[in-house]
Amino acid sequence: MAKVLPACLLLALLLLPPALLAPQERGLVFNLDTGELCLQSAQCKSGCCHRTDGLSLARCAPKAAETQECSPKSLYGVYYKCPCESGLTCETDRTIVGSITNTDFGICMDPHESRRR
Repeated sequence: MAKVLPACLLLALLLLPPALLAPQERGLVFNLDTGELCLQSAQCKSGCCHRTDGLSLARCAPKAAETQECSPKSLYGVYYKCPCESGLTCETDRTIVGSITNTDFGICMDPHESRRR
């Protein structure tokens, strides 16, 4: 067994650096495209792992655009409504129950537009 461990370690050391340096266009676990199955938003290129209900499979989805429904960013990593695109904020009334159940939905708004009104 002592001879097997060093050989496995040597093989891992030889294969790992090229894999880390190779540009990843798409991955099996991270850098997933829209529509691919996910477990966490960190896996998706878009940054949103979305499910339609508690029993459905989660898939990567685009972030919400201005005036679309959204969820504020949360620690769960899976959303019923995706968070807003960069530069937009999710205007919502946060509640304790909604934060726990991940159901505090709002509308994506441009923070600069809301100041002008």
